Amino acid sequence: MKRAVVLVSGGMDSAVTLALAREQGFECHALSVAYGQRHASELNAAARVARALGAIEHKVVDVDLRAIGGSALTADIAVPEHGGAGIPSTYVPARNTIMLSIALGWAEVLNAADLFCGVNAVDYSGYPDCRPEFIEAFERLANVATKAGVEGTTIRVHAPLIRMSKADIVREGMRLGIDFAETVSCYRADPDGRACAHCDACRLRAEGFRAAAVPDPTRYR
Repeated sequence: MKRAVVLVSGGMDSAVTLALAREQGFECHALSVAYGQRHASELNAAARVARALGAIEHKVVDVDLRAIGGSALTADIAVPEHGGAGIPSTYVPARNTIMLSIALGWAEVLNAADLFCGVNAVDYSGYPDCRPEFIEAFERLANVATKAGVEGTTIRVHAPLIRMSKADIVREGMRLGIDFAETVSCYRADPDGRACAHCDACRLRAEGFRAAAVPDPTRYR
């Protein structure tokens, strides 16, 4: 089977991405990054998702971004509840670049040519590293910055959800048989993974279930 490294955060988008990679015939190696996020219960959810969706293994790499701060997810900054103009304070500087770089390194070790991530450019918070331009640029980088790329392996970065709405993602997850109750999306989830119902991540998730006419299985505190 073809091997792939799949970034798994524990949220609904990465769960659907992992299931799609498996459906496409990849042997999936799940990767999560403990970056000092305040919603650490998502890492427990990532382990559940990786196990339930048939990942070959699940690796957690520690890169503590609290050392640089700059985000409501890694520093003592209030998590916004009602959206607003511009890029929100929940943006974590360089997070997706760092995560994909770690995934790229592991892929080289595994002799895997494919990376999967669950970024989305439709129903999202305006993060610059969730856009098609970012994925395309990182793929170009991957093919010039690695031994594998220089020696002729074409490295591909897959973002299968990038043009989907949250409702489309919910529908796709239902088709794939994903138990969304096992996922955690909330920026302020408690240690048991229960959601706050007010942050941007909760709002977008709830709107996705509502638009898809699917009962929301999220556990709220």
